[in-house]
Formats: sequence, structure tokens, C-alpha cells
Amino acid sequence: MNYSSGWHVMYVRSRWEKKVHESLKEISLETFLPLAKTIKQWSDRKKIVLKPLLPSYVFVNLNTPMEFHKALSVDGVCSFIRFGKEYAKVTDKEINNLRSLVEDKNIMDLQTDNNFPKIGEKRIISFGSLEGIECEVIKVNNSNKIVVRIDSLQQNIIATVPTSYVSELAMAI
Repeated sequence: MNYSSGWHVMYVRSRWEKKVHESLKEISLETFLPLAKTIKQWSDRKKIVLKPLLPSYVFVNLNTPMEFHKALSVDGVCSFIRFGKEYAKVTDKEINNLRSLVEDKNIMDLQTDNNFPKIGEKRIISFGSLEGIECEVIKVNNSNKIVVRIDSLQQNIIATVPTSYVSELAMAI
């Protein structure tokens, strides 16, 4: 087993993310579940619902091999994500960036996309809680969308932010 301490990515049963997150907290493990606000519309009403930003993924910070096995024993956990023989690890910076992303009240319409964009311009966010994060801009229906890439998950996170938050990469350096 190629275990190392730090943030790991767990794959959990479909729609069990919140249950697993709570169970991991109950056994005193540091865990993070990025939740995005989405507006659900029914025929008679609209409601803001918190949905997992990365379905079937829960992040857990492990320090010992014992914690590794404790986390695996939680009901609903399928496995740790691996690339080859190495367990997927996420840096503290990536976790903090995700936290900033889901906590920023100016960012709406948060969604994920695992297809890397082919067209687009490299930019940097120059304002707000995401300041300093490099992104790629996609023009859709006249609104700027930024794409923040999380390398260890091979996923993109797409968020709608105000145009004034984004500046050219050369200007920011």
C-alpha cells in the first residue's frame, strides 16, 4: 500500500456524499465536502438546494495508516481514488481554493465538467476570495465563465463570476 499523509479523495456510493461526510466527522476525521447552491424548480416553486460539487467524491485528511483504514470502514465508502498504484492526493492549496470557491457569495451557477476546454484564453482572477487563481475563460451567452482546473482529480470546475473579477494574465504578473 502506497499510503502517505495528507488530503485523499474517496469514492462513495451515489447520493451518499453527505452521509459519508457526517460519518467521517463522527469518528473524528477531518473531512471536506464541497457543496454548491443550485436552484431547483418545481411546477409550483423554486428552492435553493445544496448539492455536492463533485458527485461521489469526499475529501478526507489522513495522518496515519489507522485513519486510512477507519475511513475505508465507513458505510457508503467504496474506495480511495487511485491513479495507477498511487492514491490520489490533493494539496492543501487545492482544498483551500475549493473552500474559497464554494464559500464566495458572488459566484453562482457552480458546476463541474470533466472535458477540458479546447478554446479559451488563460486569465487570472484579480479580485475576491479566488484572487490569484489562474483560469480559462469560456464565452457562453455573453457571460464569462472561469474554469479552475484541479489536477489531482482531472476535473474542471466551472463558475460564473463578474467580468470585473477577471484580468489578463500578463497584467496580473
